[in-house]
Amino acid sequence: MSPTLIAMVLLAAGTFAFKAVGPVAAAGRELSPGLARVADLLPAALLAALVATQTVGGGDGGLQLDARLLGVGVAAVAVWRGAPFGLVVVLGAGVTALARLLGVG
Repeated sequence: MSPTLIAMVLLAAGTFAFKAVGPVAAAGRELSPGLARVADLLPAALLAALVATQTVGGGDGGLQLDARLLGVGVAAVAVWRGAPFGLVVVLGAGVTALARLLGVG
């Protein structure tokens, strides 16, 4: 086996073990109200951070403003206006593709 495959298997096993410990350690106990509010907000915050870094993050650690930013902007406006999820995805991808075709960014 290659070292890369071994590392992937070990990381997968570690991730599984780490996630399995949570329910076992909690054992039916409730989170405090403050911690429960934070836990409820974490997925949205992590998703927003992922979208931001993938949209404007450059390969060298700097900002890169290109066609992706236009696509995310159009998708954000579509979400704000209440468009269905499928339409949001198609609009964002379409605007990004069109901008790249036109040489933006």
